Amino acid sequence: MQKILVVGPAWVGDMVMAQSLYMSLRERHADALIDVLAPAWSGPILKRMPEVRRHIESPLGHGEFGLGARYRLGRELRDERYDQAVIIPRSFKAALPPFFARIPRRTGYKGEMRYGLINDMRPLDKSVLTQTVQRYVALGLERNAALPPASIPQPRLEVDEQNQRRLLDALGLSLNRPVVGFMPGAEYCPAKCWPQENFAHLAQRLIEQGKQVWLFGSEKDRPVCEDIAAVVDGAELVNLAGKTRLEDAIDLIALVETAVTNDSGLMHIAAATGRTVVAIYGSSSPEYTPPLTDKAEVVYLGLDCSPCFERECPLGHYRCLREITVDRVLDQLKGE
Repeated sequence: MQKILVVGPAWVGDMVMAQSLYMSLRERHADALIDVLAPAWSGPILKRMPEVRRHIESPLGHGEFGLGARYRLGRELRDERYDQAVIIPRSFKAALPPFFARIPRRTGYKGEMRYGLINDMRPLDKSVLTQTVQRYVALGLERNAALPPASIPQPRLEVDEQNQRRLLDALGLSLNRPVVGFMPGAEYCPAKCWPQENFAHLAQRLIEQGKQVWLFGSEKDRPVCEDIAAVVDGAELVNLAGKTRLEDAIDLIALVETAVTNDSGLMHIAAATGRTVVAIYGSSSPEYTPPLTDKAEVVYLGLDCSPCFERECPLGHYRCLREITVDRVLDQLKGE
């Protein structure tokens, strides 16, 4: 029986994509026990992954070094006697707890002078491993395995039907009309965010067609969702931004017919709950972080300046997003 510690990523979408690694590890080692060291916020996602035995909360926030805390955590983990650690982040600090835990095999990519901390060092050839999910899954393979991986399991989050019923009642939601979920935010915004006026126009068109629209997002996304809701007529638009926990968002997204979304963590959640996804890309690339589902329609202009992967448009025009019309997205919804 293999006991494996995975040091997980720090973003919602990446945590969902990492499930492909956990699934791949279980395909190779059916009896593997997989624990994931990750930030506290990731617990609700990891609980929906049957491949994960235990979530170990990182004692530090994003970007904190905290040598003493990492040493103490490593000492605490020694009793687990893990056979292997798979370290997804390429930072020096991410490799410290497995080293202090004396895990005999510590697998990770070359980066930030981690020699010694990583003793199963893998080169990262970005021309071969072109997708984030490929890079995650490749870390779970033997070092002489052919790349890119021949098979990438698609993430599949478990859904709590009892919680769904509770939420429908508590939030006064109805399924009497087909639901289209909108995810108009993105942690990396604004260069990944389709204009909010376009989301509003699309919502109005869909409501006129007999559908309802639910807006999803975190507290940070509440202002943009409120602006969208303010200009859409009818009670068929429901703003849920900032009103749900992460696990609640998973269960409610699983109820929508289709999700219209920026390239964001909620996009990956929608894909992993089996929803049809219409994904809008601006500064990022669907070649790098695609929705991991067979039920996806991608809207991407592929301009000469795209993808730039910048937080804000370096040219100031945001054409990669502004030139994606409401009609084009509506056509994708009709064709899904």
